Amino acid sequence: MISPNCERAVEDALRTGSAILKFISANDVDLTGGHQYGYYLPKAVWEMFTPQPPTKGQLTKHPVRITWQDGRITDSVITWYGDKSRSEYRLTRFGKDFPFRTFDNLGDMLVLVPVTIDEFRAYVLDTDEDIEDIQVALGVEVVEQWGAYQRGKIAVEEETPDECIDRQFRAFLHEIEDFPGTSAFSKAAIAAYEQCMKNFAALPADERLVKLIEGEYRLFRMVERLICQKQIQTTFKDVDDFLSVAQSVINRRKSRAGRALENHVAYLFNSAGLKFDARARIDGKVEPDILIPGKIADEDPNLPTDKLHIVGVKTTCKDRWRQVLNEGKKVPNKHILTMQPGISANQLKEMHEANITLIVPKAIHKEYPKDTGINLITVDQFIADVRGEQNGQKVGLL
Repeated sequence: MISPNCERAVEDALRTGSAILKFISANDVDLTGGHQYGYYLPKAVWEMFTPQPPTKGQLTKHPVRITWQDGRITDSVITWYGDKSRSEYRLTRFGKDFPFRTFDNLGDMLVLVPVTIDEFRAYVLDTDEDIEDIQVALGVEVVEQWGAYQRGKIAVEEETPDECIDRQFRAFLHEIEDFPGTSAFSKAAIAAYEQCMKNFAALPADERLVKLIEGEYRLFRMVERLICQKQIQTTFKDVDDFLSVAQSVINRRKSRAGRALENHVAYLFNSAGLKFDARARIDGKVEPDILIPGKIADEDPNLPTDKLHIVGVKTTCKDRWRQVLNEGKKVPNKHILTMQPGISANQLKEMHEANITLIVPKAIHKEYPKDTGINLITVDQFIADVRGEQNGQKVGLL
């Protein structure tokens, strides 16, 4: 159920027509040793939060008043650092005893809603459900660090795909009349990247995973606009009819992201020649996302348990990581593959104590605090280790 803070954040964003969604990073809470101050704000959408353009060689300050979710008001500053080697915006000045920029906030989501260019509403959402719900409600998917909601626009963190991928996606649109299943989206995204990027198969698995997740989301939004526009233009019978259509859109958005990640992880594992089963029923009732080397091996009483691996595939895992502990109880060491950009040190220590290993795309590793004991590996490292184990070679990460 959506929390009051998340609900207010969604309402504010929809009313004003814009919002910045940003995962709070280790750098934001000064865990990297870089002595930065405040929250990093994305330069690509600077016009959403400041009248001061990102001019090289200049240092500018823009005062703003922010009302936070607990009612406190801060007279803060958005500073552009364009001097020397820096090139970034920072939101700073929060006063004493500010509760939303602590080490425990790492991995939470900052939602910044511009009411005017000088006045903002701000929320810090700290549960998986709230982080998922606001992205679904606003139609924004934060793949790496940030995303932007701008009414009538699709904001992406990276440049749009090249013309070839766009052509492939438009061709996909021409062939459909209703929403296809998630697997169809995933297959179309994979086909587009394989056909349009000659070196795609040679890229590291970490990089391919990020590209596929971003590409499929873009394709999904294109289809959503095409299909839902027809529904929106139709006169609704009554309020219940409208709410029914709206709920179906929300449910579709919610279910897509997790399944898409599972599809692309399976694609990468298959490409690497790994033996595994996806969602195989074991122990009579549970269906882990990925079971390595598969259900038959799991049922073999002679196979050592250290040769079995459970991989939970979670877009975010601030809370949901504990679900994996109940899957395949004879497997002592579990893995979770996630796109979550940063998790607090306390949560990582809990995962470490529960014998969890995190698999995270390499580009996101820098957002995780150090010295927590957690075993943090890349997708490529995990694939190489499993492949080595299945080929009878010495392995060191599993």
